[in-house]
Amino acid sequence: MLDAFAVMNVVGLLAFAVTGSLKAIEERLDVLGVAVLGILTALGGGMTRDVLVGAIPNALQSTDDVTIAFVGVVVALLLSRSRKNWVQHSAILVPDAIGLAAFAATGALVGADAGVSGFGIVLLATLTGVGGGLISDVLLQRVPGVLKEDFYATCAIAGGVVFWIATVNGVGEQLSATACAVTVVLLRLLALRFDWSLPRVEVGG
Repeated sequence: MLDAFAVMNVVGLLAFAVTGSLKAIEERLDVLGVAVLGILTALGGGMTRDVLVGAIPNALQSTDDVTIAFVGVVVALLLSRSRKNWVQHSAILVPDAIGLAAFAATGALVGADAGVSGFGIVLLATLTGVGGGLISDVLLQRVPGVLKEDFYATCAIAGGVVFWIATVNGVGEQLSATACAVTVVLLRLLALRFDWSLPRVEVGG
């Protein structure tokens, strides 16, 4: 089970780094800017989560995650030479969904281990999953995509809720994390397949 999460985490780091780098390339940033955006997108959520629970971010203790994120940056640079709009391609969206699931599950586990409330678990699950994308969008002076575009952060919220409900009812943390990850990836893939989105607030005339 732990090995499965490790693989999902690697997939997520790569996918998030590629997505963040491609966003930077679309904005015509230089190579340094592309690398910074890619690495922040991959690592930003986890680093923010760790700071909130009073831990030294894992990315600052080991070079593994940074190395994987850097590989994602290189992949994005290579992809950008072949076609445009890779961000919306299934080759990126499916790994991104797997990464979102892995990050949400690890965020929920960190929250549970830190002894935070149910709200804290859901918040940390969501923040770990979408925090890097939020940071990269802010740096690009965009309204964060998770707040306006499609059914994305909602999947991480749902996964966090599933984790919390499972643990409250006596289910072990690892099994609860698995349920969280399965919930997130299924919801995200269904949202992509059926073009789900949350209703927008309409301003009265």
